[in-house]
Amino acid sequence: MTVANSASISASIAGRYAQALFDIVKESGGVDQLASQIDDLGAALDESDALRDLIASPIYSRDQQGKGIAALAEKMGLSGPLANTLKLMAQNRRLFTLPQFVGQLRALIADERGEVTADVVSATELSDEQKKRLTDTLAEKSGKTVKLNARVDDSLIGGMIVKLGSQMIDSSIKSKLASLQNAMKEVG
Repeated sequence: MTVANSASISASIAGRYAQALFDIVKESGGVDQLASQIDDLGAALDESDALRDLIASPIYSRDQQGKGIAALAEKMGLSGPLANTLKLMAQNRRLFTLPQFVGQLRALIADERGEVTADVVSATELSDEQKKRLTDTLAEKSGKTVKLNARVDDSLIGGMIVKLGSQMIDSSIKSKLASLQNAMKEVG
């Protein structure tokens, strides 16, 4: 099985769990609470080696994964539907898809709220004013509320790369230099 095929299967599995949970929560009007808890769960995944090990390691039995995720859900104060979904995922040995599950839920919540996330990679840290201007410009162009997912990559030398949905704007000096280098190769 190829890595791409494996990732596709994980995303498909996670998508089904995410959609089912989202439908239940939406019906009860708990989307805002779910959004907050998914952000907390995503942060826990990013910060905890132990949690990543629990969900991915085949060493842990279903029962151990179930008890571990139940303890986590209780400690984090996760809502009943989210906690139950995580326990079901553990019971079915599907916790390895938890990162994709969090991503799918974030996408469903954003779509429900009319939000879109723009991935921004800049050569230097953006100031609050720059972030606000960029957010406002992107919101005007997309007609949606824009959330920025910003990170720094100093290899860009200067400028930034903005990805909004399927559109990408690359105004980095690194890409301009690469274009110039290619143009010079064609001349020579």
